[in-house]
Amino acid sequence: MAQTKVLKMQATWPASLTLYDNFTYFAERVNKLSAGALKIEAMPAGQVVPAFEVLDATHKKVLDGAHAWAGYWTGKNKTAILFTGGPGGTFGMDFMDVMGWLYHGGGLDLYNEFYQKELKLNVVVFPILPAGPQAFGWFKKPIQTVEDMKGMKCRQTGMAGEVWQALGFTVVNMPGGEIIPSAQRGVIDCAEWVGGIEDLQLGFHNVWKYHYSPGLHENVTIGEIVINGDVWKELSAQHQEIIKSAANETFLVWWTKWQRQNADALIEMQQKHGVQILRTPTEILLAFIKKWDEIAAAEGAKNPFFKKVHDSQKAYASAVVPYKRSYFPPYSFMANYYFPVEK
Repeated sequence: MAQTKVLKMQATWPASLTLYDNFTYFAERVNKLSAGALKIEAMPAGQVVPAFEVLDATHKKVLDGAHAWAGYWTGKNKTAILFTGGPGGTFGMDFMDVMGWLYHGGGLDLYNEFYQKELKLNVVVFPILPAGPQAFGWFKKPIQTVEDMKGMKCRQTGMAGEVWQALGFTVVNMPGGEIIPSAQRGVIDCAEWVGGIEDLQLGFHNVWKYHYSPGLHENVTIGEIVINGDVWKELSAQHQEIIKSAANETFLVWWTKWQRQNADALIEMQQKHGVQILRTPTEILLAFIKKWDEIAAAEGAKNPFFKKVHDSQKAYASAVVPYKRSYFPPYSFMANYYFPVEK
């Protein structure tokens, strides 16, 4: 019998997060689909290298692969954020639309070109983790306008943090595990993390009681599986297809479970912990998307590959978004009919 092939892969998340469950589900599916001939040794953040070093470690073959989020690599090149979907609404596309861009609009080719040619990394990449839509965040008091937010110290990350900084936030970046202690010490006044089950597990409701959604910073946000290029070439064609199929299955099956967990979490927040689930004011959402468009245009003017990817997304969206607007009933139409919003 052929010897079992084991790939050692590390996540950017601790094992306590539901995001890590996406990784372990993927590992289980690879094992079962290959009848045990190919196994993923899934490891949490920090087990081999620090969380934000997994991409370079995969390139150097310290790890065979990683479970991560491209937004963590914007320090290398800000184009990375676009492969998560990016801030600002992704030209109106939802998760399925963005996956369509990746698989049918050239996005996945650009994704691999970005890592392999722009960043000079010996890796291949596939989408796997739909970690959204994410909430706007948690606040110690109600907010209605952008003016209400100015001067507030808020935990934000990446290019979304640039947008909020430009709108008057005092942006503070920190890992998820530091958010609650920082809030308790008064270091920050507000924060975003993910929303739903993730926020509940971290205990945001113990510090803040005003929870606003939706957000536009990561309303479509997709994580990745990255595999060392040499390791990938050494896999049989069948094992490569198993990894691709397992990643796509994980995206769908884990996401549906996670959305139910998020729904249950919001009920618990409200009924057990007295959290007010509030609608993000339209003024704030519009201010965010307008400022994001300005920042994206400025980045595209000095970063040709950023512009190439951003233009590709917009071209794909220009076809599918108007189509879906014509054919798909607005979610709120049927939702309001069966579950009216209380006045």
